[in-house]
Parts: sequence; C-alpha cells; structure tokens
Amino acid sequence: MKEKYDVVIIGAGVAGLYAAMQFDDDVDVLVVSKKELELSNSSLAQGGVAAVLDKDHDNFKLHIADTLIAGKFKNNLSAVEKLVSEGPGDVMRLKSLGVDFDTEETGELSKTLEAGHSRHRIVHHKDSTGKAIVDKLIENVKTKKNVEMVDFSLVYEINKVEGGFWLGILKDDRLYQVGAGFVLIATGGIGRIYKYTTNSAIATGDGIALAHMLGAEIRHLSRIQFHPTAFAAENARERFLISEAVRGEGAVYLNCKGERFAFKYDERGELAPRDVVSNAVIRESIATNSEKFYLDITHKDPDFIKNRFPMIYSRCLEEGVDMTKDKIPVFPCQHYLMGGINVDINAQTNIEGLYAAGECTHTGVHGANRLASNSLLEALVYSRTAAQHMLFKLKRDGRKELASPPTPDTADGEKLPSGIRTQIREIMQDTYFVLPKPEKFNDSFEKVDAVVNKLVTGNYAITPDYIEARSIAIVAGIILDELREGINL
Repeated sequence: MKEKYDVVIIGAGVAGLYAAMQFDDDVDVLVVSKKELELSNSSLAQGGVAAVLDKDHDNFKLHIADTLIAGKFKNNLSAVEKLVSEGPGDVMRLKSLGVDFDTEETGELSKTLEAGHSRHRIVHHKDSTGKAIVDKLIENVKTKKNVEMVDFSLVYEINKVEGGFWLGILKDDRLYQVGAGFVLIATGGIGRIYKYTTNSAIATGDGIALAHMLGAEIRHLSRIQFHPTAFAAENARERFLISEAVRGEGAVYLNCKGERFAFKYDERGELAPRDVVSNAVIRESIATNSEKFYLDITHKDPDFIKNRFPMIYSRCLEEGVDMTKDKIPVFPCQHYLMGGINVDINAQTNIEGLYAAGECTHTGVHGANRLASNSLLEALVYSRTAAQHMLFKLKRDGRKELASPPTPDTADGEKLPSGIRTQIREIMQDTYFVLPKPEKFNDSFEKVDAVVNKLVTGNYAITPDYIEARSIAIVAGIILDELREGINL
C-alpha cells in the first residue's frame, strides 16, 4: 500500500469491484478486501440479476411496479426508476466483460422467474450468478494498472480531514494510515449479528459502523429481510440458501404434515415476496408447533434439476439430501439488509467525499422489502454512479491537498473478553426474528448499548476480533434503537 490514493474502496464484492472498473487510468485506486478477494456476500448470490432486456414481453413500468409492491410502496421512486432504467446497460456491460450468463439455443440470454416478479427477467449463470460475476470482475480489475487490491486487510477507522480522509487499516498485525481524496464503502451486509444467516463470516456490518462513527446518516437499519428457504442444517451458523429460483421453477413449500400451506396466508402462495412467505412459515410453525418445513421439487425432471441448480444440488448432497428424490429441509433465517448508510441518487452520503454502494446502503430502492434479484442490480448501478460522480468531481475540482493524518494508533491494549458476539446474536435472534417482539425492545437495546459503550470507550487491542465485535454491537444497537423508537419499518 502507498501512503495516499485518489480513491479508497472498502469492500471487494460486486459493488466495490465494479466501481473500480469505472475509473480512468490516471486515478489511483485502492481496493481493500477483508479476507481473500473471492470471499464476499456477492459471490454467494445464486438467483441472478433482474433487468428488463426483452422489451417485447417486459417493460420498465412492470419492473418498477413489482419493486414497489414488494417494498410495500415505501421505496424512493426516483431511486427505483434509476435502478430499472439504467440497470440493463450494466448487465450488458457485464456480458461484454465476459460474464457467462446462461443462454437459450437461439443465443438469447435465458431469463427465469422469481417471487414477486410479473415477468421472466432474471438473467443468471446456473445457480451461482454472484460467483460468476465476482470472478470475472476480479479478473478484469487485475488488468487495470491504476487499481491496487489488498486482501486480508481490515479498515478499523476513518477520519475526515481537510481535503479528504485518513483510514486506519489493520494488515498482518500492523496498523497503517492511508490517505484518500474519496472513500467508497461497499462492505456488504450484517448477517453475523444473528445466530443463523445465509451471509458469509465477513458480514459483520463494518462499513456501517465506520460510517456511523464518522457521523454519516444511517437510515432504516431495522429493515431486515429474512429469507424463507435456507437449508435447515443442524446447528450451522451459516446456512446455505435454497434460491428463490427453485420455487420459481415449480418447487412447493410443505409443512411438517407434508401439506402446502402458503396459499392460506397469501393468494400468491410460494411466489409471494420473501417477507410474506417467511411470515407465513413462522405463523404455520406456531400453528403446527413444529419447525419442520420442506421444499419439494421432486416432480420435476431430475436432469433439469441437476443442470439448472448444480451448486444447490451438490450442496444438498453434501448434507445427505438428493433434491431430485428428497424433500429439502428449510426454514427462514437472516438474509439481506434494506437499510444502511443513507445515500442520495449519486450514492453520496451526507459527508463530503464519502460514498457507499451495495447492501450496506440505504438508497431507498428496496423500500420495506427487497424484490428478488434487485440486489446485484443495485450494487452495479449505484457503484458505477458513485465512481462516475467521484470522477466528475476530480475533473472539476482537481486533487485537493490532504491535511496531515491524526496521531497514529497503537495495536496494543487489553484482550477482548470472550462471548460478546454470542451475546449480541442471542439478543437479536430472540428480539427481532421475522415476527418482532416489541415487549423486549427496550431491555434488549439497553443490554446492547452497554456493550457498545464498553467497546468504544475501552482500551482494547486492535485486532480483527475487536473490530468485528465493535461493528456487530454498533449495528445491533442502531437496529434496536430504531425499533424501540417506533421508526416505521
């Protein structure tokens, strides 16, 4: 790492990598990856990217309407219109970069249906679309001589100074200070504040916590999506997702008695938006006094299942389930975040020079609930927008002189007590999982707030464990504070 860059991007998922692709060759860019470059929530995305690519059978108005319905009409309409109208161009850019989307025999991009969509508009690569996109973006970013990527590095603080920012970065047990004119936070989700999640181990809300400590506005962090079909593995904290597309291709949701039940709760049945189906599962669980639920797609041709869902088929086999013959055990768990660092239509926060894109943000696109496969589209559209806006400012204003960095930190300090993350997860799982428990909001907030104060004011050694525990506590505290204050979900 150098001492100064024009732009520092925190996060190496689709949003961070796609943003890095946008900068001119004379703009110095640093991409900071928390773990190996290939590990991100983006790479776990299965279903695909939603985009209007067939104007004969689809149109922007339909996609906008589907997004608004799923979001309970709490979406920012301007943000949705931007997403839907600009998104197809970004999808085709991915194709031109070499992303291997599935195609029909005619050569046309294959499009599948997912819950909440009124048309087949999701383009995909088998059932591992996110990985296909991330891998190809990494390959392309590595060809850009103006972009440096560092892995196994954790940003632990961001300081605003005249002319830009100084970031504290922990790498190889050493602390570095790196300057930047602009910063893009693209750190993904918050899944690890829950006991069970589809998110990878890196999803601890670090970027949101950093933005919050810097004074950026955080909005609607309590808008959390619980996916209705995560594989119900015994005691596994990270539960692999059974994609929405499985239901889109005809799978039915069964209760412990082997009965379909979703239509009892919504006329759209299994293809209702995710929050509706998750809600139905929990209510049916209460009614049947059982958490045994299943997805059944055994009525479809085995070869079709294996070819359409090779990754899910393989993962199920590892768990002893052959989805061509067996019902898949599933249950809701934490999956996605609709709120986050508040940004405007240019992906800019309320702090000059600080941008954010992807799952860590609140663009207003998703409203109260995300429509399936709009997440990768949002990451593409708004990360590109952020990069373009930074480029515009660089060309208009030139590079500004960066003030001296603050006094450097030392990594030394007290050892972090064990059990903090477990405590936070148990509180969140008990207080706010699918069906909130308002009677517990105040007490839970006070417990978490005490942990936050302890971590922020204490003299703890700066380690990955400390940074992630602090992030988890701060994020959980913001969520519970919103809930107890009665902020409209």
